[in-house]
Parts: sequence; structure tokens; C-alpha cells
Amino acid sequence: MAKTPVIAIVDDDEGVRTSLASLVRSIGYEAQAYASGMDFLRQAPGDDPACMIADVQMPVISGDELQARLVAAGRHFPIIFMTAFPSENVRQRVMAAGAHCYLGKPSSGDEIIRCLEEALAGHAP
Repeated sequence: MAKTPVIAIVDDDEGVRTSLASLVRSIGYEAQAYASGMDFLRQAPGDDPACMIADVQMPVISGDELQARLVAAGRHFPIIFMTAFPSENVRQRVMAAGAHCYLGKPSSGDEIIRCLEEALAGHAP
């Protein structure tokens, strides 16, 4: 029996974390929510999610800094970035480093689901 994909949600806004977790669960995936990049990094490297949805602008370490740390540690899985403050420079940097999508906030549930399904389809477990 196939294991249900785990989607990590990393956002400092509790309302966003809750709504994204609800959306992810509504389409049959498991959601694990983290209030910061540091919270996520504290988990064991063997527990990587199938995909991550991360905010770009967060305190302590930003989403793109989190991505850089994960890549440097050899942890590779699709990341969908969301931000209320889109920047072409940040978009180019995270996409060049392997991000799957770069979405503005707010984004429709359909758009988030499309990115998530595409990311999971292209990511071998």
C-alpha cells in the first residue's frame, strides 16, 4: 500500500498555515505545518516531505534561505514558494535553485493544487 505523501507547510502566518493544511488534506495528502524555517530544519533529515509549500518572507530565515540550506545539506524535494511581496530577483533565484512554483499571495486553491500535483508527479519518492 502506498504511503500518503506528506506536504510540509512553512509559513509564519498561522491563518495561512491552517488554510493550506486544510487544502492539502482535502485532496488526500498529509500536511505537516511549521511556523518557521528553523522549526522545519529541526526535524531529522530522514523525514523529508514529498513537497514543501513555503512563504518567502519569514523572520529569522527567509524561504529562499531555507531552500539554500536544504540544497547545501543535500535535501532535495519540490518546493512551492508563495509570497505577498513578489520580486523578480527572488523568483529567478529560487527557480534557478530548483523551486517548482513561485506564486503570489493570495493564490487560488486551484492554482496551488495544480502546482502541488505537478510537483508530486515529477518527484520520485
